[in-house]
Amino acid sequence: MQVHRASSILAASAIIFLSLSHAARAAPAPDAKRADREALKTALLEVLQRAPLKASRMGVLMQSLDDGTVVFSHNADELLNPASNVKLVTSAAALASLGPEFRYDTEFLVEPELGADGKVKTLYVRGKGDPSMTTERLWGIVAELWHAGVREVGEIVVDDSWFDAERTPPGYDQEDTDRAYMAPTGAVSLNWNAVAIYLRPGNAPGAKGSVEVEPPSDYFVLENQLTTGPRRARRVFVKSDAVGLQQKIVVRGQLPNERGGAVSVWKKIDNPPMYFGQSLKQMLTTRGVKMKGKVKLGKTSTKARMLHVAQSDTFDVLLKRLNKLSSNFVAEQLLKTMGAELRGAPGSFTKGVEVVEQFLERDVGIPRGTYVMKNGSGLNDANRFSATQLNGLLRHMVQRFPFAPEYLSSVPIAGKDGTLKYRFEGSDAVGRLRAKTGTLESVSALSGYVTSAGGERFTFSIMANDFAGRAGPIVAGLDALGAAVAATGSSLGPSTAVAALADSSRPAGGLNDVAARIKTYLELGAQRDQRNIGFLRTAWRSERDPAVRAVLAEGLYQSNPHDYLGARTLLDSYSATTEVYGRLREVARLLSVEVPGVSSMVELAAGGNAEALARVLELAGAAGTDAQSQGEMAEALGEVARTAPEELVVALRAASAGDRDACTTLLARALVQAGQADHPFWKSLRRTLGASDARLASFAKGLDSTLSQKVAEAKAPARTPAGLNAVEVVAPAGKAPESPTADTRPGG
Repeated sequence: MQVHRASSILAASAIIFLSLSHAARAAPAPDAKRADREALKTALLEVLQRAPLKASRMGVLMQSLDDGTVVFSHNADELLNPASNVKLVTSAAALASLGPEFRYDTEFLVEPELGADGKVKTLYVRGKGDPSMTTERLWGIVAELWHAGVREVGEIVVDDSWFDAERTPPGYDQEDTDRAYMAPTGAVSLNWNAVAIYLRPGNAPGAKGSVEVEPPSDYFVLENQLTTGPRRARRVFVKSDAVGLQQKIVVRGQLPNERGGAVSVWKKIDNPPMYFGQSLKQMLTTRGVKMKGKVKLGKTSTKARMLHVAQSDTFDVLLKRLNKLSSNFVAEQLLKTMGAELRGAPGSFTKGVEVVEQFLERDVGIPRGTYVMKNGSGLNDANRFSATQLNGLLRHMVQRFPFAPEYLSSVPIAGKDGTLKYRFEGSDAVGRLRAKTGTLESVSALSGYVTSAGGERFTFSIMANDFAGRAGPIVAGLDALGAAVAATGSSLGPSTAVAALADSSRPAGGLNDVAARIKTYLELGAQRDQRNIGFLRTAWRSERDPAVRAVLAEGLYQSNPHDYLGARTLLDSYSATTEVYGRLREVARLLSVEVPGVSSMVELAAGGNAEALARVLELAGAAGTDAQSQGEMAEALGEVARTAPEELVVALRAASAGDRDACTTLLARALVQAGQADHPFWKSLRRTLGASDARLASFAKGLDSTLSQKVAEAKAPARTPAGLNAVEVVAPAGKAPESPTADTRPGG
């Protein structure tokens, strides 16, 4: 008994010892976690103290999903412009209100009922707001109608009454553009209410180019001023405007005859139901259906009989397009859909916002009046949320199982897809971080989820407002914050991740070495082959010399000019600094080539891209007194002035005084060399003099006076070289010149 008792005591003692030993080994875990979080805070504070972010209004909140601890907070309750992060709110409310299984119906009805002869007096199309109807799907519907027996149609009536007549929400009125991201809403819509315009050069220099729209129909009126140039990259400008019930597409500029394939440009349309109806009519005709009447707008007759119902994909598929590609059109369609489905037709932006407000207050716990939401896409200066509110929404959605899978799968994955496809490369965030981006002028945001290297899950919301200059350094700072969280718990830690993503780009190697690398990348870019993108992207990610990175970025853009992310990389990588533009000028002289990157930047600017226009003006300012650079930039400004004159005036107004002065001098030289009294720039400047914006009109008046004087100086004949004829600038007929300066340039 004593032995047994002694054994029991020893066993108990061993258990207690082992337990204490295990506890002793496990005890450091909380300490290690605290150390990781302190290291994270240190890294995050370091990033926020950097110049780009320090000078911005920042709102940051990071919270553990595992234990609910707020790991980091900085001005988290301040209401800021979240840009496209508002789409997280819209998609969450739509998913909760409509359900993941929701589908859109587009109904095709006939009156009277389809007979054996296949004749239809009236074909009605009644839409419910499907944002995913495309040309391909409409072709399939036409086939279904054909196989249903339709052989002749009298008229097509498009019923757009499920939504109200207000096409765009508050915020859209702050921007006057025909770009596809500003597409209007419509209960009956097609191709995201945008049209593809395909441009091809002629067979020889001087020949007229070809302009085609897809899908083609009588809805479009084309004005083709496209010509074929001898070389150089594209310099084209495409304008889309409503003309009655039709859409007028104006194309001007030139394409080089050696450029293979067609150049495509997407523009918004202004009358969604007519766009759909005319496209349907053309497709029916192509299929062999006899069309006898017109396309009209109206309501569906109560006597009409259903012939076919086209259903969209389920809601989870639509959410991916909304969040991964940041589609403004889908966001606004969803807002009106919520209004129609839950508040009754017609759906409106006001009704949709009411549904969102109810969801936020009832489900998420964010009271009405504590934020501002006027549209569903986040476009322009119309919305205000705090980092705390967005973070709370993210936590709510991931914890709500019926919706969490669909919601999480709709958000871009770092380094993998969507708007984050080319961000966070080389960091622990790749594949671990899912977040929605947000970008506007002086606004950048990133909100989402991340699983750290140590296995802990976090939600976060980061917003930067009111920063000056380019968005690139701000985006790099936001990425550094996200990468730091992802690296928490790793052997290297968050500080190393921050250092790796820091803007450490600096000239590396001698000029000959840099020139050799640049020559290789220029040759790859000139191939315009999408198969090179993977290599170029890897090289861009690992390259530290900013001049070489700029050339790689141009190669990415040239390999796929239609990819927004390629253009974005070029705009973020190319600058007028000595390290980039100055160094590339040296390389260009060494290789006897044009300065890399300038042609592509001018190409974007000639298409009306505001950021590219600003960069071109900066490059013109940086040309200094170098005669060759001045000549190149004068030619560039002349090309932009011809294809995007309205946009150039706006860009000049926003430029710094120094850049503006340099640009007007070079622009005057280009206008004199053109020698056209009816040059598009002069026409545009005259129109701007009567602009409703008093400040813009005042600026145009000053610009008109300045250019008058500089044109006079540029065409002064005293220094005309022997053997060359001075270009005569002829003023058009009309009002007589009023001053000695005004008579020296066209349009005076």
